[in-house]
Amino acid sequence: MEEILKKVKESSRIIATLNGEIKRKILNEMANRLEKYTDEIIIENKKDLEFAKENNLSSALIDRLLLDEKRVKSMADALRDIAKLKDPVGRVIDGWKIDNGLTIQKVKIPIGVIGIIYESRPNVTSDAAGLCFMSGNACILKGGKEAYHSNSIIIEILRYVLEKNHLPADAVSILPDYSRSGVEWLIKQDKYVDLIIPRGGEKLIRFVSENSKVPVVKHDKGLCHVYVHKDADLDKAVNIAINAKVQRPGVCNAMETLLVDKAMAGEFLPKIKEEMEKNEVELRGCEITLEYIDIKPANEEDWHTEYLDKILSIRVVDDLEDAIEHIETYGSGHSDSIVTENYSAAEEFLNRVDSACVYVNASTRFTDGGVFGFGAEVGISTNKLHARGPMGIDDLTTYKYIILGNGQVRE
Repeated sequence: MEEILKKVKESSRIIATLNGEIKRKILNEMANRLEKYTDEIIIENKKDLEFAKENNLSSALIDRLLLDEKRVKSMADALRDIAKLKDPVGRVIDGWKIDNGLTIQKVKIPIGVIGIIYESRPNVTSDAAGLCFMSGNACILKGGKEAYHSNSIIIEILRYVLEKNHLPADAVSILPDYSRSGVEWLIKQDKYVDLIIPRGGEKLIRFVSENSKVPVVKHDKGLCHVYVHKDADLDKAVNIAINAKVQRPGVCNAMETLLVDKAMAGEFLPKIKEEMEKNEVELRGCEITLEYIDIKPANEEDWHTEYLDKILSIRVVDDLEDAIEHIETYGSGHSDSIVTENYSAAEEFLNRVDSACVYVNASTRFTDGGVFGFGAEVGISTNKLHARGPMGIDDLTTYKYIILGNGQVRE
């Protein structure tokens, strides 16, 4: 495996020098080839789905794993969208001249080799490869064994395009060891890998963060909240809550806890119970919630839980202050939303809730690199340094200072 990383590192030096026009051409060719081999990708994906069912993987994981014609097209379209973006490499962030005549420029450059660890979602394979390539980086991907066949054919398709264009196929590589020991080995290879981005369950994120020798940008759990303020529009609040929980419950930007202002509880809770139950969502509520609607009681663990399923915890809060305090205590810093027609309350929520993405009158489901206009994402960072929120090509660059002189020496 060390030989693989050596080749990836060598290839990163070549990819870093490519101009935007060449990178766009190759990304579009990759997209076309993915679509051309849609049937073959789906055949390989079915092998992974059979494995998942035989091993009793959760419905959320199986949903993430599934590739059909529509999802393969989305993968191809994501590559095309990435190709439309402005090339960040070489962009001058700032520039100035100092008293002795030296000109100093702060210029964006690739990070180098990006290691991405993820589970299920085979679409991450093409998204991550495309984003790394457009930002001038090589990537080493560590998918889960449940997506082995899907990841393998996608990587094969992308590497073919690189070779066809006389570029090193190793710039897009996958680690052959699918075990946890493979993860442990990869995150210690600081000689070859410049950044690790883990995407997966809470245990994986914690393990990588605590054991990596390589800098880590965490894609932490998404314990997302929607707060229905006392001045919320009732219909708007119902629609947002339903979308945030039901549209795709197995993803990190789905709502896990619904906070309801006490002043709205009597009017709102019966309505949301009716709509959630139509969508087969299991509801769990605090003691005050149970006074308004007949559902299962929630316990302390529920407020800490990212269900990734059709389960929702509901808590009645006294006011905006109480809602913010709950989010500060239990939230993961991912995505949180307030539903209100009160401008002052919205502004206070935006200013005080310390999450990567904070919404007013919108579903948390919009936290997504593609939706934000990044083409795709390599993860949704809950870090505060380097990158935060959906990570696109800009977040896969660093910078260096370029200093131009004319014989200056320091006295």
